[in-house]
Amino acid sequence: MDTGTEAHTWGALHNGVMDWQVRPVAVEDADAIAAIYAPIVERTTISFEVAAPTARDFVRRIEALVPRYPWLVARDGDRVVGYAYAGPHRERASYRWSTDLSVYVDASARRRGVARTLYRSLLRILELQGFYRAFAGITLPNDASVELHRALGFERVGIYRDVGFKFGAWRDTA
Repeated sequence: MDTGTEAHTWGALHNGVMDWQVRPVAVEDADAIAAIYAPIVERTTISFEVAAPTARDFVRRIEALVPRYPWLVARDGDRVVGYAYAGPHRERASYRWSTDLSVYVDASARRRGVARTLYRSLLRILELQGFYRAFAGITLPNDASVELHRALGFERVGIYRDVGFKFGAWRDTA
């Protein structure tokens, strides 16, 4: 799968120093993506998945979505420290100009602006592709994610009460 990783890279500055690069995903990033996501699935309610996907699962997800929706990774040196992607909002054709977004950052790289930089890049690409609306679901409580989305211009449109069951309890999403 050719994702054009050489042709398109974005950098992020932190105190005037390049901390990481943001670029389109490559299939070779699947191992790192799986490693970032696994503890989120296994130890938190942030994701409603109950079994962590394997790297091969991520390769299939990337290959299925990248023809229409962007996936980005943030790298700190040679290490992937975060990823963000877009996907369909709903399946019916009238939703084709709306998209759902997700972003995940390795625990060692949180609170450094990685998620914000990934989302800004992702939103710009989606705008250039002609998408009209972007949505994100947040399991509550998750103050960091709520604040990230608010800072990027998202607004709360509602709460699904008791929509997911994980770790023995019903969970709300905003």
